[in-house]
Amino acid sequence: MWLSLAFLSALLLGFYDVAKKQALKDNAVPVILLLNTLFSTLLFSPILLSSEFGWGWFDGTILSFTPQPLEAHLKIMLKSAIVLSSWVFGYIGIKHLPLTIVGPINATRPVLVLLGALIIFGERLNALQWAGVTLALMSIFLLSRAGRKEGINFASNRWILCVALAAILGATSGLYDRYIMRELEPIFVQSWYNLYQAAMMGITVAIIALANGKKALRWHWSWFIPAISILLSAADMAYFIALSESDAMISVVSMIRRGSVVVSFACGAMLLHEKNLRAKALDLVFILVGMVLLWLGSRG
Repeated sequence: MWLSLAFLSALLLGFYDVAKKQALKDNAVPVILLLNTLFSTLLFSPILLSSEFGWGWFDGTILSFTPQPLEAHLKIMLKSAIVLSSWVFGYIGIKHLPLTIVGPINATRPVLVLLGALIIFGERLNALQWAGVTLALMSIFLLSRAGRKEGINFASNRWILCVALAAILGATSGLYDRYIMRELEPIFVQSWYNLYQAAMMGITVAIIALANGKKALRWHWSWFIPAISILLSAADMAYFIALSESDAMISVVSMIRRGSVVVSFACGAMLLHEKNLRAKALDLVFILVGMVLLWLGSRG
């Protein structure tokens, strides 16, 4: 069951990237981020209210958590700031770049997490893990060559820089998760960090409106906007449920979730008719093989 849920999570994450790309068409990034965090907060509000006020709607399930002290909330606020910063850069990047370039770059996040663990936690990489890291780095080089054919210079393109910063901040969040998840329940973190993100984005949008006027926040309604929140929440829920099963293997689940790049790549090719697919497909193969090597190296 947990394996099926992991594949479901990867599928949903792939469509989540497509929904982001479509929702950002002619829309201001801050507004879409605000709506995304608001919809996510609404989706998790029954869980949050039930657990915090002891209503017991979800008792005995993974959708219930124990209220925590202020210290725990401060840790979640920091996580919210890190994730939201990653989203800001990621949304800006995906708005201006092809999915077939953004997806493979995002798929290298496990490599950044692994390197971060090497530096911060003193972990040592084995031969298979180093091989996976090497292939992932080679894939970025190949992707930069493919991007040049579309007029995208990886060294100077600001949108590539945004995606790179999003990946680094996303990896930072992953490393921070290793710290806070030792003591906090995942559903507690997910429920509250949505709310804190919505508050942060509300303040940000208000400041932008006051400084630049409403023209800087132009947007139009699209059903892709709520789809972002629904797909991401469902993907994370499938992920958490999969990990709650006693025989679930975190290394396998994490590896499968990175396979979401296949879905976003396919949608970029077939639905959005993006270009230069042959060169990008080779890059994708390098990334996927690198992820498999990382997984194999992490099993022991």
